[in-house]
This record gives sequence, structure tokens and C-alpha cells, in this order.
Amino acid sequence: MNTDDADVIVVGAGPAGSATAFYLAQAGLDVLLLEKTRFPREKVCGDGLTPRAVKQLQNMGVDIDAPGWIRNKGLRVVGGGLRFELDWPQLERFPDFGLVRTRQDFDQIVAANAVKNGVRLMEGVTVTGPVLDDRSGHIVGVTTKDGREFRSRLVVAADGNSTRLALGMGLHKREDRPMGVAVRTYFESPRHDDDYLETWLELWDGDTLLPGYGWVFGVGDGTSNVGLGLLNTSSQFGNIDYRDLLRRWCRSMPQEWGFTEENMTGPIRGAALPMAFNRQPHYTRGLLLVGDSGGSINPFNGEGIAYAMETGEIAAEVIAKALRDTTPAQRERILRTYPQTLKDAYGGYFTLGRLFVEAIGKPGVMSFGTRHGLPHPRLMRFALKLLGNLTDRRGDASDMIINALSKVAPSA
Repeated sequence: MNTDDADVIVVGAGPAGSATAFYLAQAGLDVLLLEKTRFPREKVCGDGLTPRAVKQLQNMGVDIDAPGWIRNKGLRVVGGGLRFELDWPQLERFPDFGLVRTRQDFDQIVAANAVKNGVRLMEGVTVTGPVLDDRSGHIVGVTTKDGREFRSRLVVAADGNSTRLALGMGLHKREDRPMGVAVRTYFESPRHDDDYLETWLELWDGDTLLPGYGWVFGVGDGTSNVGLGLLNTSSQFGNIDYRDLLRRWCRSMPQEWGFTEENMTGPIRGAALPMAFNRQPHYTRGLLLVGDSGGSINPFNGEGIAYAMETGEIAAEVIAKALRDTTPAQRERILRTYPQTLKDAYGGYFTLGRLFVEAIGKPGVMSFGTRHGLPHPRLMRFALKLLGNLTDRRGDASDMIINALSKVAPSA
């Protein structure tokens, strides 16, 4: 093997790619992680991490007690003339706190943790497509913008929503899956130090209530991450100037919060949110999809980081088993279990999420839910568990209901 070759090549050093690489290295495999940019680098995100994401960081040994990690107690919900706080649920499976960390260095921290555990990281390497075996059509490596080739036994696509690798292997987006868009910026603000992630459930474009939410997440460094997330299930999607909508929304905020143009510390940036497994299958001819490349964002709340790291762990488990003293036929049989494993883990829940986003895209449904659901604290605590996918396997009545619904719903 050449020095650039590896057992597995992982393309993209975001949370999905770095988690995949970490777990593969833990299994004793030689892993090459290729990242097109150089750290530190910015990424459009709300920067808020739920307990589900926190658990993944803890599992990988990331030091979340180090400076720069801001803890929060739960979610503050604003809507329907009400404003109240919901603490994260007390569960056995997940911690009872969330975190905020900007993507400016979050991805670098997770990638550095993978390197510390044996992963070889190469930055500034833009992968342009797959190298295919002439006889089998299986991917056996990748090509790069500067004309190099890297070879491996398997390849993992962790290159995000626009995944060149998946497209190069003929995997396209499914149009029957929801898609979101997020726009955000940062303001110098006294709201920077907050014990709760804050979400606003009423986004108006004139007289139209849009399906989505706004957020204010204190970063703890003197700035707040302020943004909007919108779904493509309304007729207005694609016809809205999202950056202008964010500016107008910020102008409606209390003046003392400082959400003004002169306090903005960076431009408004946007990104697409691929949801509910919008690219399938998650395995084909030696290529596995993880994170956004496979559309693993939660349609209920737009959360992607937790599922990026979780799908990375699942992919690594399947790969490690497939490469452990197996024949080519045995290896292929094991790898082909990966899509079903993902569907068993998330398929029913993502289907519920698809039904949810279709419902709130209808005129009047979002308004009705905000007006009649928010005044009931017990219902909102149930909603927090449902939208955040935060349940115990054998928990209270709300856990049992959510788990049962996810189990009986058709797989995404």
C-alpha cells in the first residue's frame, strides 16, 4: 500500500466524518480523513447542542468541561403571547443539559479528538469524485482537485448536503422528503449569557405564519447566534428573501438586546437542511453515507449534529464487522445491512417528523397549534421530548407513547 492508502477513507471532517473516523480507529482500522477546508473554519449552524448531541461528545471523550463550552438547562419557548422555560428531561440515556459551541472551532475539536485516537487527517484536500473498479463498479478510492488519487477498501461520504461522492455514485435526492433552510448571524448582545436555548414559534411574513422557528442562542463570548429555520412544506418556500426576513425579525426584537446592523459581527449566512433520509440507499458498491450526505437531519427540529455523530458510529460498527476476517461476499452482505440498521434506528421517528412538517405547512395548522398547545405545560413537555427525540426505552407514559408511535410508523 502507498502511504496515502488506508483501510477506510472518510471524506469530510464535520461531526459525521470525524465521529466515523474516531470509531473506525477505535476498532483498529487505518483511517484517512480528508477535509476540503482548513481549520478553523465557519459553518452555518445554530450552534446549539441538545442532550442527544452531548451524549455523543461524552462517548468520544471530548472534554466538554474545557473553556468555551456553554451549558444550558433547557429550552425557552416564545409564542402565542406566552414565554416559558422547559428544562431538559431527566433521562437515563441522556444527560440533563445541553451545550453551545460555535462551529468556528467545534468541528476542529471533534476532528482533533479523532486524530488523537489514531486518525490521519489531511486538510485542504478537495475530493472531486470516486475511483471505480472497472469490473465490479465498486468504489476503491477517490480523486482530488489537485489530481491525486487515494485508495482504500471502503469509502465513507461525510461531505454534506451537496455530497459529490454520492452524486458520483448515482445517488440523488428524494423529492418526497422535506427540506429546510437556515439563516443566521451573530450580534454583540447582553443576551450572550443565557441558561436556556430560546426558540420563537411565530415567524410572520406579512400576514402569513410560516412553518419554522426563530432562535436566540447565547454563545457566552459577548455574542448571540440569532437565526431562522424554515421548511419547504409551505407554498411560500423558495419565494422568500430569507436574509431580509431575518433582518425584519430582528428589528421586531427589544432594542436593548442589540440585534441591530451595527452590532452584527458577521454576515448573514444560509444553508440547506436535508431531512428524513432524503438520499438513499445509505450503502451502495463500497460507499456508505453518514450525516447530511444521507439526509439524517431530524425533521421535527432541524437538529443535525447529534444524528451526524450517531450515524457515524453506526457506520463504523458495520464497517469494522465487515472488514474483520471476511470473504468479499461476506463483507458485502454485512455492508448491505447498514441501510436497514439506520431505518430501524430512525425510520419510524423520521416518518412521524415528515407528517409533522407536512401538517404545519398547511395554513392555519401552525397558528392553531401555537394558540392552543402552548398554554398547556404538560403538553409542551411532551412536545419537547417528541421534537428532541429524547426518551428512555422504558420511561414514563410520554416516553412509551413516543417510542410506540415511532415503532408502528412506516420506516422512512
